[in-house]
Amino acid sequence: MSTLASITLSGALLGACLGLAAVLPAASHAGAPAADAPRLSRTVVMSGLQNPWDIAFTPDGVMLFTEKCRGLSARLPDGKTVRLFGTAGSALVAPDLFCQGQSGVHGIAVDPEFAKGKRDLYLFMASRRSTPATNRVVRLTLNADSTGVSNRTDIVDDIAFKESANAVGSAGAHSGGMVRFGPDGFLYVTSGDNHNATLPQDLKRLGGKVLRVNRDGSAAPGNNTPAGGDPRIFTYGHRNVQGITFRPAGQPNAGQPFTGEHGPNHSDEVTALVAGGNAGWDPQNRPRLRCPDDYCGYAGDPTTMPMTDTQRFPQAMPPSWVHNGSGRGMSAALFLDGAQWKAWNGDLLVSLMRGQRIVRLDLDARGMAVADATVDLPSTRTRTLVQGPDGNLYTANDDGEIWRVAPN
Repeated sequence: MSTLASITLSGALLGACLGLAAVLPAASHAGAPAADAPRLSRTVVMSGLQNPWDIAFTPDGVMLFTEKCRGLSARLPDGKTVRLFGTAGSALVAPDLFCQGQSGVHGIAVDPEFAKGKRDLYLFMASRRSTPATNRVVRLTLNADSTGVSNRTDIVDDIAFKESANAVGSAGAHSGGMVRFGPDGFLYVTSGDNHNATLPQDLKRLGGKVLRVNRDGSAAPGNNTPAGGDPRIFTYGHRNVQGITFRPAGQPNAGQPFTGEHGPNHSDEVTALVAGGNAGWDPQNRPRLRCPDDYCGYAGDPTTMPMTDTQRFPQAMPPSWVHNGSGRGMSAALFLDGAQWKAWNGDLLVSLMRGQRIVRLDLDARGMAVADATVDLPSTRTRTLVQGPDGNLYTANDDGEIWRVAPN
């Protein structure tokens, strides 16, 4: 499935270790001259994949990637691809794994102590191991040559899953599904509201939340969960978070998590998270709206059904950036980190699925966006944004490709 084919967009070709890459003109940083912005070269690293969803790298050069309906695979440094975990044909088959609607295998994260011998991986998946089905986080151990996994342990097994279709969407919708280790060493897990009106504000259930847990799935210290809530909850009141990233070292409030979140028919949001915070999504009990199956999420507008409802929740976390224009559907989020990104160093990237584009945000010291610009890359539905150990940007898209985007 790997390709080393040349991809030409502008006619100017650069050699690359995985093939020939197209040189792309780069939009300038807000307020900075174009000369201070990096020029981008794009290489297709892999193609022909089935709904690739997320990417992670091990310190020894293995690229891990997930496919929604197949599972977890590894691309070894020699270019060979090995299916590690998932459906038939994987080194370790997961008979409980299933793929329905938006759900299946989503996020993948590598233990931060991998290089010290802790070769554990953390995977978000839909599972029928219990009834009703749930989303869960599974810990796996990668073997020495990265050709197999073992020691499956389900560390979080009770994340809400939408079992049945309703008037506003199909089964398997709004599962969230991103997993990332923060600079604090804890694992952050995002979940969605399942088109269930009561779920986001329900502190006893794990849908519409961002969790923060230890490696064994227990609650991390300092979550500041409101009294009576599940202590694994870090923030709540979310709609469908599929992107989470952390402000880099050297930036104001370094280490603070930021989410990228799907809006309904309006208001995609980027939000800077604080422990115990409420994101303000509450799609229930809206008397002025007609709400199919009592879910008001699609029934209004930014005034009558806001993503962040500060009238109901005056202390709700304020969004850093709200996108109400065309081409919504915010998914992945990533802070760029490194001098190679020149004027873009420290900027936040988010992908807009319906808009088939990546947007770059310039944030102030408070974490509020002061400018935005579209990154000049080919249009596609980008599922994930990851910075590799080489400092380059890696993306996975619904066309079945993984790209490497290098700044020059």
